Amino acid sequence: MARENIAPTKSNLIKVKERLATAEEGYDLLEQKREILVMELMQHVEQIKLLERNLDKQVELAYPALKRMLIIVGRERADRLAQNVRYHFSIQEKRTFIAGMNLPGLEIEMPEPELKYSPANSFAECDETVLEFFRLLKILTELAAVRTITWRLAREVRATQRRVNALEKIVIPMARETKTYIESALEERERDSFFTSKLLKKKAEKG
Repeated sequence: MARENIAPTKSNLIKVKERLATAEEGYDLLEQKREILVMELMQHVEQIKLLERNLDKQVELAYPALKRMLIIVGRERADRLAQNVRYHFSIQEKRTFIAGMNLPGLEIEMPEPELKYSPANSFAECDETVLEFFRLLKILTELAAVRTITWRLAREVRATQRRVNALEKIVIPMARETKTYIESALEERERDSFFTSKLLKKKAEKG
């Protein structure tokens, strides 16, 4: 493993030890963060799977209801009725706090369905269709909100994993290698200084 190209001095050894301690502490914290994010991500993935199953079931109810309504009421009449109905949907950003992070998500406020039931005009099929598609739309909005957070979590997991890998495979090994190199160089220098001082002492005694 490569080491830093710095002079083997005591001051540099202190700096390298500090950087190594900081990197190892950062690695532990990031690893904990990564584990929390992965658990949260898996929970959101399970939520998505459940919502997708509910979505499939609701599609099987909504579209047959629409087909029955078109057969009984007629397409032209259904189009005229649809033109007179307006709904307001509120979509806002919702912040979610996970593992100390403030992640942006979605908050969608659904309106109440307006039922135009009239037995004389056979609107019951229209109302049934409206209710079924409102249920379908509710699941879709929930799915969109959960998918938004899940996508953000997945992106954060990848970024955290990259930082963990960088510390584990590059930063920490390089700091350790540099620390070992400086310690060895300082020890060698101390030994040389010791033997030199002994030789000088012997020469002084002989002199």
